[in-house]
Amino acid sequence: MTADQPAPPAAPEPLWRPTPEAVEAARLTRFHDRAAALYGAPARAGDPAADYAALHRWSVTDLDAFWTAVAAFSGVRFSTPPRAVLGSRAMPGAEWFPGATLNYAEHALRHAPEGERAGRPALLRVDERNEPEPVGWAELRGRAGALAAALRGLGVRPGDRVAGYLPNVPEAVVALLASAAVGAVWTSCAPDFGTRGVLDRFQQVEPAVLIAADGYRYGGREHDRTATVAGLREGLPTLRAVVHVPLLGTPPPAGALSWREVTEPGAEPEFEPVPFGHPLWVLYSSGTTGRPKAIVQSHGGILLEHLKQLGLHCDLGPGDRFYWYTSTGWMMWNFLVSGLLTGSTVVLHDGSPGHPGPDAQWRVAARTRATLYGTSAAYVMACAKAGVHPARDLDLSATRCVATTGSPLPPDGFRWLSREAGPVWIASVSGGTDVCSCFAGAVPTLPVRTGEIQAPGLGTALEAWSPEGRPLTGGVGELVVTEPMPSMPTGFWNDPDGERYRESYFATFPGVWRHGDWITVTVHGGVVVHGRSDSTLNRQGVRMGSADIYEAVERLPEIAESLVIGAERPDGGYWMPLFVRLAPGAVLDDALRERVRRTIRAELSPRHLPDEIIEVPGVPHTLTGKRLEVPVKRLLQGVPLERAVNPGSVDDPGLLAFFERLGRERGVVSGSDYSP
Repeated sequence: MTADQPAPPAAPEPLWRPTPEAVEAARLTRFHDRAAALYGAPARAGDPAADYAALHRWSVTDLDAFWTAVAAFSGVRFSTPPRAVLGSRAMPGAEWFPGATLNYAEHALRHAPEGERAGRPALLRVDERNEPEPVGWAELRGRAGALAAALRGLGVRPGDRVAGYLPNVPEAVVALLASAAVGAVWTSCAPDFGTRGVLDRFQQVEPAVLIAADGYRYGGREHDRTATVAGLREGLPTLRAVVHVPLLGTPPPAGALSWREVTEPGAEPEFEPVPFGHPLWVLYSSGTTGRPKAIVQSHGGILLEHLKQLGLHCDLGPGDRFYWYTSTGWMMWNFLVSGLLTGSTVVLHDGSPGHPGPDAQWRVAARTRATLYGTSAAYVMACAKAGVHPARDLDLSATRCVATTGSPLPPDGFRWLSREAGPVWIASVSGGTDVCSCFAGAVPTLPVRTGEIQAPGLGTALEAWSPEGRPLTGGVGELVVTEPMPSMPTGFWNDPDGERYRESYFATFPGVWRHGDWITVTVHGGVVVHGRSDSTLNRQGVRMGSADIYEAVERLPEIAESLVIGAERPDGGYWMPLFVRLAPGAVLDDALRERVRRTIRAELSPRHLPDEIIEVPGVPHTLTGKRLEVPVKRLLQGVPLERAVNPGSVDDPGLLAFFERLGRERGVVSGSDYSP
């Protein structure tokens, strides 16, 4: 919100609200009642909004009681009981459940149904043929147990690393669970990553075992990756073994083990009890401006956070089907697999989101009868522009929630989902790889308001802060978290003194997590995300989020995608170009430029008007689909390409040359003036 914009109404009319029956049936409501009866939470008073606000206040002020209640309600099995909930609550360095031991994989594989429900699948694999292939709980448990035994036979011990170069298929889930069962540390990359991008990640953690596919199918074509795997084997000297997964049917290369021989179900799996803070997996930042950060998260921290997020906030349990379109190179895949913790069936979609048509994801949701379907905001807006009508053309009667992440869902996206997929609970969520979860997102007992995330998550002390560190309500500020969360990283790999970790999140406000997003916490408790604070636009001292401009501009049918950058000039001036990728058949003439300016002026403010509107062949993204705002800004400021961005982290590196050339031509800041 800027000085040119009117203040929003105190409580906009909800786009959707749960029925009283749904509120009473929600697992969150049952948790609230249990927490009030046993752990000191305030009792429900009958107003869902006030009840959630009171429960949230309790959850971030009495962390010990709240997380004890989550563990008990979710049936967490401690092999060794904890001495306390928080040994230390300092950030960074909070010590959760000291003395406790447990195992993530044991919890993920404990839900094998019996009797009439025995045939309910743990996984549903779907490829571009859209014919779901079930994997039963017993089969999943047996294969994970067999692979865990094989890993132990290869000498893999707790703390060793197992790396996966696999698409979103059951084999990847088996490999993660087997690694966790042993106490090994899992890490993965999707097979659309090239050799350099994978080595930039895997070389940091020095894996003992590589589990790699020979290729994958995408967009109706086969993509062979045998040469890439050979390059990985050469570039990872710590490997003791390679397991070949023949998704394209090729034989194992020399010296590699076959997937079949190491996963033939046999004895029951053995689960290594590990300390609560023992590393579960390593995730990676986008790595757009350097080597990706290797982010370490723990068995216990992820277990508790995902049980809370999926079981309470997403309202998932046995009998539900959980589908999120993702890849193994994105934290949402790890989040998706954790659906097993709740007993839900997890839907694994391996294929293009646009093949054979733009409604491909919706068809998977309908075919698998997904209870919760998650996607990206960009996909929602692409469907809107492509004229997709999911509820009209498909049976979405089983889908009660559509969730989005990756970027802020614009108000038009909320309205489109409500009209074309509804009536449906719209759960826009915002979090990050850094915590492998959501800071704010789904709440099954609250209404949905256009353009807003429903509320901060339980146990997440989220606030918007001014640069001086003052909490703001109704104004734009930095997203901060003032109390520790269990899934915050235990650290970065190869960062022994924690300096890089502290600099990443705690340098701006010591002792407080600063995430790097601009947000507004509304007066009625919702959250609006305006974009990344490190790419914030600043006109005449007024800070503006790029997401607001994207939402306005991309509503125009001629604009397929846009990118806005604010670059400081050496003379103190400011250059704010808007780059646009046009829809097929559109022409960037004076009339379209004026329509863009008129739209921005009317929907935002005169300060949001770009200095120029420039057509580009495409907008570069990270490999997980985020627009490269900061690297493009650096290129426009004359930073050499090799210092501005890691090409291996970009979906289409060829697009960077355009911005590098433009930076040289315009000379916003000369390369010699740049100091990293």
